[in-house]
Amino acid sequence: MTVGVMTRRFTVEEYHRMREAGILSEDDPVELIEGEIIQMPPIGSTHAGAVNRLLHRFLSLQVQGSAILSVQNPIRLDPGSEPQPDLALLRPRGDFYASAHPGPGDVLLVIEVAESSGEYDRERKLPLYARSGIPEAWVVDLERGGVVVGRDPAPEGYRALRIARRGETLSPLAFPDFTLLVDELLG
Repeated sequence: MTVGVMTRRFTVEEYHRMREAGILSEDDPVELIEGEIIQMPPIGSTHAGAVNRLLHRFLSLQVQGSAILSVQNPIRLDPGSEPQPDLALLRPRGDFYASAHPGPGDVLLVIEVAESSGEYDRERKLPLYARSGIPEAWVVDLERGGVVVGRDPAPEGYRALRIARRGETLSPLAFPDFTLLVDELLG
């Protein structure tokens, strides 16, 4: 007799109830991706430094009131996905998203930093962001030394994908006059 393996997918509401019930704590390094609770790897110093560099470079946009910077906070993409990207540029909102997590329409740019999770971020998270309609997503791939830039979202993924290398510059679609050196992002 063969027994099939059964899996159980969770909704964002169930995921939140697990936190409220103490099954998951706020400090647990997990995120909900397509109904699966995914344990995130520990944040190494190289990863943390890259996030700090991004924060420093994008801070001027927040100061000007052009965007809200969200660092490692949830974005509710659909009923089964609530990732916590390393950095997100959000549309300005008076309550700074205190009343509810941002949704896809609130996100201008999402950035993942990959020290050891590059393949996962490229193969699983980028397509998820594209299916959700996030206009632009970057994976700062510290391991491979480049920034994967996804633009023009579609159900099958980003139609425009490129890798920006050292020596090149990048500008977010939402802020074309804001230029970043890839070398600065990679450290």
